[in-house]
Amino acid sequence: MFSLLGRKALVTGAATGIGQAIAIRLAEAGCDLAVTDRSGVCLDESVEKCARFGHTVVSETIDVRDIPHIKAGVLAVTRSLGGIDILVNNAGINHPTKALDVDQANWDDHFNTIARGGFFCAQAVAPLMMEKRFGRIIFISSQSGLIGIPGQPVYCSAKGAVVNLVRTLGVEWASYNITVNSIAPTFIETNLTRERLKKPEFRKFVLGKIPKGELSIPDDVAYAAVYLASDEAGMVNCHTLSVDGGWTAW
Repeated sequence: MFSLLGRKALVTGAATGIGQAIAIRLAEAGCDLAVTDRSGVCLDESVEKCARFGHTVVSETIDVRDIPHIKAGVLAVTRSLGGIDILVNNAGINHPTKALDVDQANWDDHFNTIARGGFFCAQAVAPLMMEKRFGRIIFISSQSGLIGIPGQPVYCSAKGAVVNLVRTLGVEWASYNITVNSIAPTFIETNLTRERLKKPEFRKFVLGKIPKGELSIPDDVAYAAVYLASDEAGMVNCHTLSVDGGWTAW
């Protein structure tokens, strides 16, 4: 079950953290793989960790905030791998800012990276999937897209946009055997959250909201991505899968 042998996947924001974990587990499940990130970010560690499973692994620079760059990167990956069956839109940012302090640059950077960037990556790979009549598009949303968290109005808004975007794309492309879903993790200690989670008061707030009483880890999200990418998840479409330990249940 859940074998991805022979499938070809592209993962954005794959240099570290959740993106790297997803790339590793996709490679473990059998994928040929393209790991991507923005310019200046080293992908060597991700390539090395994915290559140990014996499948093709390539790296490519894709800045998801730049639409022409997305198109060029997808074309390069298609040439390297011979196609794209699975897209994981993981690239993201989080600069917590209270609502009255948000400026246009903060707003635009979040939406351009998370919502607009993810959309145009999906748009770029969809014709390839339509031609093959198979595709799995997975966005990494967040529990923040399902609830409100004080001090994160822009991040919550951008992740919430992703939740509705997957519904719309999934409906529109279902006849081509393309599924579009998202994963909504709770807090995971990564480069985006580490400094905030060092603050005792904030960490206490987070752990107090998770019924299990502990943080998630990147592999929790990675294994959910493997499932959504698999043939076994063929009837899972337009869905946001919470990997939150129960935070959004109460």
